[in-house]
Amino acid sequence: MKYVVVFKAKINVLDEEYSTMAQLLREKALKQFNCQKFETISENDFEVALSYWNSLEDIHTWHKDAEHQVAQRLGKEKWYKNFSVEICEIQKAYCS
Repeated sequence: MKYVVVFKAKINVLDEEYSTMAQLLREKALKQFNCQKFETISENDFEVALSYWNSLEDIHTWHKDAEHQVAQRLGKEKWYKNFSVEICEIQKAYCS
């Protein structure tokens, strides 16, 4: 994994439509867009999602996916008060 996309959001309301869409898109990113790993945590009214990728091209293709575009629009309109996205290159990684 060379890159991590860090999505941080202040939650407005996460409804059933959100839960369904999030699960569908997570599986789609992993199966169809070469996403290597996807992790999400929500606490109080804050959400952080980390997705791991091998190339910037895969990230760009994922960002332009039609269903992902719909989710981005819904996120802006109702699910999140605000959000930010950072794309970071992983320089070193290790586990214990």
